Amino acid sequence: MITLTDIAAEKVKELIEDEGEADLALRVAVRPGGCSGYSYEMFFDSETEAEDMSQFFGEIRVVSDPMSAQLLDGATLDFKDGLMGSGFAIDNPNAQRTCGCGSSFS
Repeated sequence: MITLTDIAAEKVKELIEDEGEADLALRVAVRPGGCSGYSYEMFFDSETEAEDMSQFFGEIRVVSDPMSAQLLDGATLDFKDGLMGSGFAIDNPNAQRTCGCGSSFS
């Protein structure tokens, strides 16, 4: 499954605190679509399924469905904050090709 850097975990924790619901999990999913075949999807989720894969990074719970977890195995979620912009970025060694927008891969 995906790994969170310390900076990404801290940012996710901050965003969950802003939501005011302490039991939210970060769901990271891979969906068919995008320029290259698959695209990433991330959102806070209060519901999980029995087959979901779950992992903790400190207080942060990350969940993925089994198909997404397989495609995200070895990937890293980071948060960058700089002069050229800020946001989450996924480094996925399983991606053979990515598109120019950076949110789609194959």
